[in-house]
Amino acid sequence: MPVSDLELMRLHVDALYAHDARGRIVTSNEWRPSPAPRFFLGRTIAGNVWRFRSDVPQHVVSTLEALCRDEPVSTDLPREPVRREALVRVLESHAPVATIWAGPAYGFAHVAAPTATCVAISEANSSLLHSGFESWLEDVPHRQPFVAIVERGRAASLCASVRITDVAHEAGVETLPPQRRRGHAVHAVAAWARAVRQTGALPLYSTSWDNLASQGVAGKLGLSLYGVDFHVA
Repeated sequence: MPVSDLELMRLHVDALYAHDARGRIVTSNEWRPSPAPRFFLGRTIAGNVWRFRSDVPQHVVSTLEALCRDEPVSTDLPREPVRREALVRVLESHAPVATIWAGPAYGFAHVAAPTATCVAISEANSSLLHSGFESWLEDVPHRQPFVAIVERGRAASLCASVRITDVAHEAGVETLPPQRRRGHAVHAVAAWARAVRQTGALPLYSTSWDNLASQGVAGKLGLSLYGVDFHVA
């Protein structure tokens, strides 16, 4: 069934982060979790979604919530929130801001069929990653579906589920530097998305505004922009 942009954003943040009983974010939603940002704002043309880390004081949360409710909803999403400066000031009153990260979030209206040689990666054939992807070896059993474009018996590009819920999976993509600009990532993401759909879950793809190559993959696959992320740590 069709899923609205606002619902996709909710599924997206639920996939990105582990939440506590209050709905506060705690860590990244990974088998080896990392700290969550203090604040997340996801904006869509149908409305906005926001989350706060579990250790942010309630008085700070209340002020941020007021700003989030005041954030305009528009059919033309700017790259960063209109209330960006005010949001950052409030967070700085709590603790110094370490990083700010923003970028587009895409859904798969249609999943293209990959045309390159795609291989499902499991522990049985993980030796295919001994080509420059050794850092992914421990991830193989935890980040399924996991697919790779294979050339001459070695993985050239891969895509795996790096954040997983029962409803949605987030893509993680990497291509070896000598193999870039050859369309491998496009085929790897397409194969991964088809594998995720076969599990009954929705494939989701997000990146940063700085990562033009990743945005290019989304464009070549015809992915649909459903929202824009804004994270502050």
